[in-house]
Amino acid sequence: MALKIRLRRMGRKKAPTYRLVVAESSMPRDGRFVANIGHYNPRTQPITLVVDRAQALQWMAKGAMPTDTAR
Repeated sequence: MALKIRLRRMGRKKAPTYRLVVAESSMPRDGRFVANIGHYNPRTQPITLVVDRAQALQWMAKGAMPTDTAR
């Protein structure tokens, strides 16, 4: 089971917000996930990024690799 930390698209059409989730790499972008560790909203000024740092580090210690966009 290869885990990835990646962005899951949420929100309305043409108004995306994202959740930072831990998901199996074989799952689709908006598919099932293991844990929700934060959220990202590029439409606010300034941009909103909230991450549960302790939980993210815990999942990285278990082997979850962040994707390029989640870094």
